[in-house]
Amino acid sequence: MSVRYEGGRNIAMKVPPHQYEATVAFYRDTLGLEQLCGHEPAVGFVFGSNQLWIDKAPAASQAEIWLEVVTRDKDAAAAHLEGAGVVRCDEIEPLGPSFRGFWISSPSSIIHLVDEKQTAW
Repeated sequence: MSVRYEGGRNIAMKVPPHQYEATVAFYRDTLGLEQLCGHEPAVGFVFGSNQLWIDKAPAASQAEIWLEVVTRDKDAAAAHLEGAGVVRCDEIEPLGPSFRGFWISSPSSIIHLVDEKQTAW
């Protein structure tokens, strides 16, 4: 395989509105994780070497975890994943026209952001 992937540092937790405040308080107050500043209205926390983002998801009935996967070549990754029959789901959340990435779903319905970034390899 010529396309390489590695885990990105961003984890998104999509939380229904009725659980949002309690979820943020759990990570902030109960666990005492360091809150990331300067990203308001987004709420994020230092989560080891990762960043955990808590997003209010009005249409959600239960929480979901979304993961980031990074690659050096978005277009090659898109072709590789399409060839492997991976479901692409760009309608899940707008990324903007200049963003070099797209959304996919794993076979178990975990959403992944495939994001083009310069990597160590």
